[in-house]
Amino acid sequence: MTATTGLSPTVAAPVQRERGRRVPWGRYFTMPLVLAGVCLALFLYVQSQTLDTIEARALSPARLSTAIWQHVQLATVSTVFTLLIAVPLGVLMSRRFTRRIRPVIITILTLGQAVPTIAILVLLAVAFLFLGFPAAILGLVLYAIVPVLLNTIVGLEQVDGTVLEAGRGMGMSRGTVLRRLELPLAVPVILAGIRTALVINVGTATLVTYINAGGLGDIIVAGLTTNRFVVQLVGAVLTAVLALLIDYLAGIAEDMLRPKGL
Repeated sequence: MTATTGLSPTVAAPVQRERGRRVPWGRYFTMPLVLAGVCLALFLYVQSQTLDTIEARALSPARLSTAIWQHVQLATVSTVFTLLIAVPLGVLMSRRFTRRIRPVIITILTLGQAVPTIAILVLLAVAFLFLGFPAAILGLVLYAIVPVLLNTIVGLEQVDGTVLEAGRGMGMSRGTVLRRLELPLAVPVILAGIRTALVINVGTATLVTYINAGGLGDIIVAGLTTNRFVVQLVGAVLTAVLALLIDYLAGIAEDMLRPKGL
């Protein structure tokens, strides 16, 4: 594939692997073991501490499980909506008839991403009284849409033009060329953008606690407002573990979805 665009993805494209080589299954067990070790160490540390009533209430199993589940929901739903918007928009922006307006749209979206997520959430809350889960999803989607969009455009434009010409020479329509040649060949770059969006959503979802949307941010903020180090540590470590776990699962999906030979 050859680069035909001045755009660059917001993340590095996946490292090219030896043609046809698959990742050994044994490597898939390393990250779960590391994350399990981190969780075990955190559990043993908390058990060794003498918790007061505030800490015990903040770290109760029911509250932690609720916060983790809310966080997973926030990251999953926001990423799904990001994909539903960014991938079709990226396909549209990669077409020849949109090249004139593409820089304007990319600039607007990039400027939007430069605005801190907390500012978007506060704006939604103050200006529109928009709070809770729906407002959190909107803020996360606005923040994560850029990496997926840019990677989709770059991935599609990196497809070798001779391959597309060969497809058209075989009688394929534009839609068939897009579906059977362009998108499969662009999958590695697009998936890199999706992995970035997932990790971004897990991290920034800790901020939605300020608009009453729940998640692990509730635990972290509870620790900060009550000056309880153990509570802060548990919230931060669980957020990091969840981000690494989701990135690990996305990596497996990337290996499975990557076309053979790429």
